[in-house]
Amino acid sequence: MATMPAIECTAQGKQPVSYRAKVTEVLPHDVNAYTQGLFFHEGRLYESSGQYGQSFFREVDLAKGKTLRSFNLPAKYFAEGAVVFNDRLFILTWMEREVLVYDIRTFKKLGAFYNPKEGWGLTTDGKHLIATDGSAFLYFHDPENFREVSRLEVKMNGKRVTALNELEYIKGEIWANVYESDMILIINPANGEVTATVDCKGILPLSLRTSRTDVLNGIAYNPVNGHIYITGKYWPKMYRIELVKK
Repeated sequence: MATMPAIECTAQGKQPVSYRAKVTEVLPHDVNAYTQGLFFHEGRLYESSGQYGQSFFREVDLAKGKTLRSFNLPAKYFAEGAVVFNDRLFILTWMEREVLVYDIRTFKKLGAFYNPKEGWGLTTDGKHLIATDGSAFLYFHDPENFREVSRLEVKMNGKRVTALNELEYIKGEIWANVYESDMILIINPANGEVTATVDCKGILPLSLRTSRTDVLNGIAYNPVNGHIYITGKYWPKMYRIELVKK
């Protein structure tokens, strides 16, 4: 699905702040969810899960990790990142060049938009839909038609960072999983500069890992209480975290 994270040299930039993720609460997570998108909307937690023939979207009981309601995607789709904008649910598809649109309240399909790129992560700043495609770019789209409005190259220490994946917009900054790594980047959406890194290594203990356990992926911010949660693909747990300087 992607290559390993890569960095290409450019001019030297500002050193980002280094944090580690401190776990403050451990919650159950559906081990059958291949987590692609994770977000809160009006205090409710939602999750998109990938794989061909197995992709689904669900509303989640945070405390229990159980599905409250869900729907499956047709087998031809590999679900990726998802977000809600003005009560419309947008779900990226990986290689199918479609952005699927649903009513978040009824889960009724409303239509689809064309996406000329691979679909990876998706979030919103309240004005645009912000997407990734596994490259070093963040793409800003018009929610009315998914037309690309602008794009932003992400750099850390002056070097381009690729494999940007699942996204979350938190207090004016964009948080991004870096695919196949235990690192989350915090990005300034004005210039693409990585202002901080969050080391999540060891969050899921080895004792809870199996041969099926996949990578860290999924960042959800609940603006109702300011809590931040992370999980991974086929992980049995979800973690509420706080940032601690290294």
